[in-house]
Amino acid sequence: MAHAVFIQNPKSIYKDAPGRAYHFPNRYLNMVRETIGDWVVFYEGRKGGAFGYTGIQRVADVVPDPALPDRYFALLDEPTAWSFEQVVPRAGPDGVAFERAIRGPDGRPVSGGVSVSAVRRLTPEEFAAIYTYGMRALATPDTLPREGALPDGFAEPAAAFEPAPLQMVREDVLMSRKKRDASFARQVKAAYGGRCAISGLSLRNGGDRPEVQAAHIRPVADGGPDTVQNGLALSGTLHWMFDRGLISVAEDYRILISHNKVPAETARRLISPEQKLLLPKHRRHWPHPDYLSYHRENIFGQVA
Repeated sequence: MAHAVFIQNPKSIYKDAPGRAYHFPNRYLNMVRETIGDWVVFYEGRKGGAFGYTGIQRVADVVPDPALPDRYFALLDEPTAWSFEQVVPRAGPDGVAFERAIRGPDGRPVSGGVSVSAVRRLTPEEFAAIYTYGMRALATPDTLPREGALPDGFAEPAAAFEPAPLQMVREDVLMSRKKRDASFARQVKAAYGGRCAISGLSLRNGGDRPEVQAAHIRPVADGGPDTVQNGLALSGTLHWMFDRGLISVAEDYRILISHNKVPAETARRLISPEQKLLLPKHRRHWPHPDYLSYHRENIFGQVA
């Protein structure tokens, strides 16, 4: 097994299915096969992407593309997807590239050559450094926990980045529900600006902490990943209603209501007058159609 970087841009000539499959030409086949059962880092380029490393996921298998003899799919372990809290640039604060393979003579990232290869091997040390940088906790008013004291150093300059010890990326850390839930909550709250996506309300408690919660659209128990595209910021009541299938979201982002279970007056009080989902500022954080479809088909009107 081995770590690697997979370049996966929002607009691509390949038949990628983000979160499910990575499409690649056969020249990378041996390298991708090495990653089966291990973790890879996803990277988006400058054109239309985040221009940095965006998250991690485990590779489950590699299969041929039945339509193209020189192409393959890396099948991804869907529940393991985890988006970084910080988009990781190609180099750390010291200007040195995280990947040795793309360092120039001065240590800074180079352009062209191996840097544009769709798949690149990562050493455990490189993987650890990218992961640790990406999982630095977001610290804004929108991401504060609903209860408890302000974290030490809040609103202070970020501490200097230090290379990660390898034990920080053990399997139990990568799959820790406690760490994933806390990270997912911070990312979703930040993406929605601490505002409920269905009611439109932005309620704050005495410590200026948002009262919204982070809801998985496709539940973790059903293989849902810990990515912002699988999340909604919802008030406590609407979170409960969403999980119970009393409300859902249509393909065009209209709010769907189970009218035989939700009284009209309750819907009027809890849901914004437009009855349409309030979307994050950045399109890359919008709910993925596949997760919304899963909720409509498997949870809406069927759980409560």
